[in-house]
Amino acid sequence: MISIQNLSFAYKKKIVFDQLNLQFEAGHVYGLLGKNGTGKSSLLRNIAGLLQPKSGSIRVNGLTSFERLPVFLEDVYMVPEEFYLPDIPVADLLQHYAPFYPCFNGDKFRNYISVFQIPADSTLQNMSYGQKKKVLISFALATNARILLMDEPTNGLDILSKSQFRKILAEALDEERCIIISTHQVKDLENLIDRITIIDEGKILFDEKVEAITKKLSFRFAYDAEEVSTALYSESSLIGHVIVAPNTGEEESKLDLELLYKAIVTNSHQVTKLFQP
Repeated sequence: MISIQNLSFAYKKKIVFDQLNLQFEAGHVYGLLGKNGTGKSSLLRNIAGLLQPKSGSIRVNGLTSFERLPVFLEDVYMVPEEFYLPDIPVADLLQHYAPFYPCFNGDKFRNYISVFQIPADSTLQNMSYGQKKKVLISFALATNARILLMDEPTNGLDILSKSQFRKILAEALDEERCIIISTHQVKDLENLIDRITIIDEGKILFDEKVEAITKKLSFRFAYDAEEVSTALYSESSLIGHVIVAPNTGEEESKLDLELLYKAIVTNSHQVTKLFQP
């Protein structure tokens, strides 16, 4: 569905990616993680065709992203972290923008904003940032675009809204849709994401399915000093230490995305070695 081959991209002299290779398939929710400035947003914008690669290629459903052909644009939607929505009623938003997406479903949109508790007769001018973001997320999902790119979608959402977001995103996923989410709010999404891609300094540090991660790694509390000292990553808590360790017992443990990210960033060689054939 999305094929990235030998992608190189830079802002003037600042190299962001150098010979990056990635594949994204339909039927999955991908979590794109990394520190600020590592290229997560730039990667999404390259996929959306908003930025032009220095070299290499990005093909989405067989089409070159940067050409932004109409058949490409109607099947790709990006929810940016920072956005602008015109000061118009929600109904006018649908009237003016929905026709660009042939598969747009108005009933789904009204259901989504209902879940988000946004009145259908609201005017965007009178909404908070969080409410506008919920309208934008609802619109994005209602387009039925097969490629959905989301940059920090839970920023600006309160605790209840984050729960509502998880609910409607889970309902929106199907076998033909590919959803890529760039986020720092890993706790908000760890029950939705089924593949983790971690970027650091423009390179892929880690790219694995959640199923493989929970088979190879154990996320647990540890009270034994030796167990803590030999862990791939550990941090203290009020009742002991939480650790990431090799899963020698071959029992799947519950993924902790925050711990996984810290383990990868601080001890990438030892962690990734466990996933090598």
